[in-house]
Amino acid sequence: MSITRRLLGKAALGLAGAALLMQGTALAADRPAPFDKPGVKIALVRYLSTGDFFQAYLSGVEAQAKALGVDLRVLDSRQDAALQADMVDQAIALGVQGIIIQHGLTESMKDAAQRAVDAGIKVVAFDVNVENPKIPQIEQSDRDLARLALEQAVTDNGDSWKAGYVYVAGIAPLDRRNETWVDVKKKHSGISEVAMFGTLDNPIANSVANQARSVLQAHPDIKVMFAPYDEFAKGVKIAVDEAGLNKGIKIYSADISTSDIAAMREPDSAWAATAATNPAVVGQVSVRALAQLLAGEDPGHNVIVPPTLITQKELVDKDIKNMEDLSAKLPQFAHADVAMPAWMPNPNAK
Repeated sequence: MSITRRLLGKAALGLAGAALLMQGTALAADRPAPFDKPGVKIALVRYLSTGDFFQAYLSGVEAQAKALGVDLRVLDSRQDAALQADMVDQAIALGVQGIIIQHGLTESMKDAAQRAVDAGIKVVAFDVNVENPKIPQIEQSDRDLARLALEQAVTDNGDSWKAGYVYVAGIAPLDRRNETWVDVKKKHSGISEVAMFGTLDNPIANSVANQARSVLQAHPDIKVMFAPYDEFAKGVKIAVDEAGLNKGIKIYSADISTSDIAAMREPDSAWAATAATNPAVVGQVSVRALAQLLAGEDPGHNVIVPPTLITQKELVDKDIKNMEDLSAKLPQFAHADVAMPAWMPNPNAK
């Protein structure tokens, strides 16, 4: 039998494939159980999913799950608290080894989370307090998000102004941000909250815009709007623009997305600043913390992702037009070295 160039090529490809397979096996073997073998199943049980933040968060969860080689199931309750609790039971029935609970209400998720723990399933919770010492809480450092945005508001406007405030109680991240707002008002007695409003009715931005129209009519002396969730800020901006008040009111928010960046960069935009973590990175951290639990490691009870202040001026001066630009030009935004043991694969690695 003669050895042709084609046969040599096929042999080389076969050897290369075998090398890659061996490399993948070796990489898996370097990881602790259960990640040294395929077949790990986890579930993401969602309460909120509307808006760019939650789409990016999901992409981060998916990227880290893929890097770990786990089977991810996504269960979306679309803001139905009772359904979200039922979905935890569905995840248990699916035989998953770990569950990420993403947002929700304490009263509906506390017992559901405990049922998962009782079933021997590892659980982490992002932005919902399930009041369980066995369940790590993934946080964006919500108090710092609010603090950074409000410090910028004071820098821009002084410490005496009338404010509108968008808030919905009972949602853990909003409650934590509210604590900072209360503290800032105590520290700066010249800040007067003349209106509080807010809703999570879908579509959130349009629903908030409807409320903001009435607030602006009733309180034409408002100079600052604190809207510590980007869907809230979008709604306020719609109302401010319609009223032609974009040069007289400044909006300060939390969270960021490509569409938020475009809105902030508009000429004479009222949206002055936001404080944010990269939602995709928060999604990755959620999976990593869960993976540490599954591997018998302790990620800590409070797993905190540090935020970054992002101003309208910075976006314009650095010509940041989207989330990719933001990660490239603000490296601290691109990756958080949180819940990152040596064996953990980094989905952001080039």
